[in-house]
Amino acid sequence: MNGSQYEREFRSILEADEAMLQKITKSCSALERENYFNVVNKPFAVIRAAGSLGIDLVAVRGDVSFLIEIKTSSASTLHFSSMSGKLQDQAESMKQLCEKTATLPVYAFRLKRYRGDSWRIFTLDHSKLQGRLRIVHHRLPTLSQSSNGNYIMRWDDGMPLSDFLNYICKQ
Repeated sequence: MNGSQYEREFRSILEADEAMLQKITKSCSALERENYFNVVNKPFAVIRAAGSLGIDLVAVRGDVSFLIEIKTSSASTLHFSSMSGKLQDQAESMKQLCEKTATLPVYAFRLKRYRGDSWRIFTLDHSKLQGRLRIVHHRLPTLSQSSNGNYIMRWDDGMPLSDFLNYICKQ
């Protein structure tokens, strides 16, 4: 799978595509599967963002919306200082845009070849959110930073997508 296929996978999950939910939860526990299917009751409209501003998808629903950057790797840790700093620059741009617009930034990290819930959710440190977005933001793990200020995303430190969906889609 290439990057755009993972974007489509994540988009299909948030849009409550039942065929994708069945496929993605085959190796999940019963609780993870149940949590994934919570999105069926409160799906999102998901729009693919054009360009390379560090934003791949925009998820919108009446009560909450957020900007999403998708990352995939077979390694469980991503250092944003790699690739000549491109990932770091994207993260800084996303953070500035989200602060300017009081929007929730979300990083979705899929670990390749993992059985079970392979997605983890993170956010960037952000102080301008209000209302429900602020509450959601405080529940999400933030990306860590190196001593040089470069972001590091450790899959093990993220919130499982099944837990995020259970929280964000509660009735």
